[in-house]
Amino acid sequence: MTKEQIIEKLPYEAPFLFVDEILEVNEDGIKGYYTLKPDEYFYKGHFKDHPITPGVILTEIMAQIGLVCLGIFILKEQIDKSTIGVAMSSTGINFYKSVLPGEKVLVKSEKEYFRFNKLKCKVEMFNEEQKLIAKGEIAGMIV
Repeated sequence: MTKEQIIEKLPYEAPFLFVDEILEVNEDGIKGYYTLKPDEYFYKGHFKDHPITPGVILTEIMAQIGLVCLGIFILKEQIDKSTIGVAMSSTGINFYKSVLPGEKVLVKSEKEYFRFNKLKCKVEMFNEEQKLIAKGEIAGMIV
């Protein structure tokens, strides 16, 4: 499965698709990028005249790249875009830096375990200066 095929199989589309590119992927982990466009819908009103990316969106970016894309790769041929469903079962993310409109973020994810269709990963997010934005664990199921 190619990196492009993984993105094509994601059950998301704009304005809720937060994966631009997958850099590396194997059975144990994944790395990918997303650039936050200055006109993203969630910047209106978060924070008035000084927009920053909501933590829930940063968590979603980490989940889409670090959990869902990796899960699609692990399950490969078993995944059919028309039937894929994703359920996040737990998350524990700590945030260290803000992300502004227009910033590009890198997500690195390392598989902790995959069993009974449940995937749990350690995830980290970095800015273009390679400074840590957030890190933690995300778990979910592909159904």
